Amino acid sequence: MGITDYTTLSRQQGLLREMQMIANNIANAATTGYRQQGLVFSEYIRTTDAAGSVSMSAAHVRNTSFAQGVLTRTGGQLDLAIEGDGFFLIQTPQGERLTRDGAFAQSAAGDLVTQDGYPVLDSGGAPVFIPPDATDLAIAQDGTLSSNGRPLGQVGIVQPLDPGAMVREGGVMFRADAGIEPAETPRVLQGFVESSNVDPILQVARMIEVQRAYEMGQNFLQREDERVRTAIKAFIK
Repeated sequence: MGITDYTTLSRQQGLLREMQMIANNIANAATTGYRQQGLVFSEYIRTTDAAGSVSMSAAHVRNTSFAQGVLTRTGGQLDLAIEGDGFFLIQTPQGERLTRDGAFAQSAAGDLVTQDGYPVLDSGGAPVFIPPDATDLAIAQDGTLSSNGRPLGQVGIVQPLDPGAMVREGGVMFRADAGIEPAETPRVLQGFVESSNVDPILQVARMIEVQRAYEMGQNFLQREDERVRTAIKAFIK
């Protein structure tokens, strides 16, 4: 196999990864709080003994879009959405995680939890507790919970120190290994959820482009294979 074949194969592998990522974006176009993913292609260039050079592409770096999704009114008392920067802080068995999915509920123990049952944490890292007698629950724009004018706690809204280094887990959760800090002037809306920021039309258009590029690469490899086979047969004769 020649250098040209290896170069084309590396490109094909990257296109296949991008196709899988696009398909995942489209599948989560209706997932609350989902952040669209992309793939960054890199080119490696190496000079040769001749006057030219050889380049090879790779696609291993994932890029997450943190653009604001559409805020949809639900009227749910425990449905929350963040307008602007910031993430909800939740506790999972693997540790603290960040999410934009604010479709919360109340557990049997009275804690504010995600749809998966993970506790939502306050600004101090403790679970947010809602007393049983809290009937008229109100949540202010800074995340403060109150019932009949009585403060109950505050939902923690944080910001990662390095958003680009966050690791996606579980579709709508992120791990911030670089650390977190309180978000500046957070704006929390009660009775709303943030929709996925995926644009299905653009994703389908991109999928068509990737598919065509992949087919071109496959056709090239097939022609190259036929050329080599023909050359071998001619040499044997």
